[in-house]
Amino acid sequence: MNAIYFLNYKADYNMRINTWYISSFVISLVVAIPILTVFTSFFEDTSNYYEIIKNTFLIEYILNSLILLIGVLILTFFIGVGSAYLVSFYEFPGVNFFKWALILSFAVPGYIYAYSLTAFFENYGTLYSILKSILGEGNYNKSIPKFDGMIGAILSISFSLFGYVYVLTRASFHYQSQNLLELGQNLGFSKKKILFNIILPSARPAIIAGLALVAMETLSDFGAVSFFGISTLTTGIYNSWISFDDLAFANQLSFFLLLFILGLFLLENLSRKKAQYHSPARGGVKKKRKIKLMSFKAFFAFFALILIFSVTFLFPVLQMLYWTIIFPKNFMDLNISQLFINTVILVLLTSFVLLIFSFLSNYGNRVTRSKFLQHMSTFSITGYAIPGVILAVAFITFIAWIDNTVIKFFDLSSIKKIFIGSITGLVIVYFIRFYSLSFNGLKSGYERINRSIDESSYLLGYSKMKTFLGIHLPYLKNSVFLIGILISIEILKELPITLILRPFNFDTFATTAYIFASQDLLEAAAVPALFLILIASLFILITSRYILRD
Repeated sequence: MNAIYFLNYKADYNMRINTWYISSFVISLVVAIPILTVFTSFFEDTSNYYEIIKNTFLIEYILNSLILLIGVLILTFFIGVGSAYLVSFYEFPGVNFFKWALILSFAVPGYIYAYSLTAFFENYGTLYSILKSILGEGNYNKSIPKFDGMIGAILSISFSLFGYVYVLTRASFHYQSQNLLELGQNLGFSKKKILFNIILPSARPAIIAGLALVAMETLSDFGAVSFFGISTLTTGIYNSWISFDDLAFANQLSFFLLLFILGLFLLENLSRKKAQYHSPARGGVKKKRKIKLMSFKAFFAFFALILIFSVTFLFPVLQMLYWTIIFPKNFMDLNISQLFINTVILVLLTSFVLLIFSFLSNYGNRVTRSKFLQHMSTFSITGYAIPGVILAVAFITFIAWIDNTVIKFFDLSSIKKIFIGSITGLVIVYFIRFYSLSFNGLKSGYERINRSIDESSYLLGYSKMKTFLGIHLPYLKNSVFLIGILISIEILKELPITLILRPFNFDTFATTAYIFASQDLLEAAAVPALFLILIASLFILITSRYILRD
């Protein structure tokens, strides 16, 4: 009797494991389809444009992409980790304000920051007008610094993206135990040694996750680099498809981007090996005590953070607001309410879908412990490096292939109208584009949950679903809200996917700003850009008090 019970239990257990395995595998496969399309397209024939680029600008594309990537990663690391460290471990005037205020930089797309940076510092720009009104007539253009080219692109992208590193690193710092810090003090470590030997290594998964997202977003950026006239792999992809109608070569350039990102992930995973980042203490952990800064140190911390906040958020907002006030007619000509409704619909639908499937995939990997699934997930999330326009075209190509083969074979109605030029198609491609964001965020949270917690739950009679709902979900709720903010901001700022796949006469703030900017009407683009920033800021303000509370 006991043998029969054991066999039935084992069969039921294997069935549940297989269910989680299949669910995780299917999700990763769906996300990987465009990536596989890019890889298979690598072997397709290209036009003469390929030979021209290979012999002229290809090396320049690669070098510029590497320089841009290295510059952005260095700047976002120091700004993101430094600001997260100050607000997490120290008490000084204004610290509670900066906890949530620094996240507001997410609301500013890199291309809007590029417009602001150029408009402010250009000859006879905003700074010139300010100096003229204060000091009177004068030749101030020679004294005004110019931030253009590679420097302008690095600054614009870094100030727009450092929030990835900040929010994930701060979340990790928040849960670090006082036990570890006291251990360092007992060993005679200085504050500097505790920072570099204990605090930063413990937060490594969050820092790496943030930098990985920054890297993929940087490599796929088009708005800022094209505005500053920098030739990168991304601009090469856009030009090969839009200007020369050579999608095969565009996919080949995307192939190089994918290999680079995949290599970064594999190197990072190999360097970690079997390192653990959760606290091994069994007797509970102590909440860390913040160090109160006084006098000069407090002023330095406050000045550093107010400078970061002003440069990354207030500066572009005030520039957009200045244009809006100077040209009020642009505000009156827009249907703000319809643009708002369209944008929010896309944000809510996509955020819900992404979080549900990312949880399924992460928990499936955790339960099955399959190396194949882990490698499959690592491969699928590299799709974030593919520019949105390539994902949109790959999706259209895939749907057309399904319609012309499978649907026509079974003599069914065409499915193109369902997926192309519809909300459904937009949500699906958004899901593929931003799956890395959601998956990595939850993965970082899961790595802080000791597996012994799961085993204890099973011994107490909890099923896997009950463990997930009763233990994992409450523990990861802060991470869920953080990821929800990141997803919402990214969808608000996403441009090429929306332009290509949107329904007829369906506009968002991002597409409206782009249309005006493409017509050299930057002043008119300021109105939708400002509303985009305000809506994104509202998402942050609504949830920041809950997310960042101690």
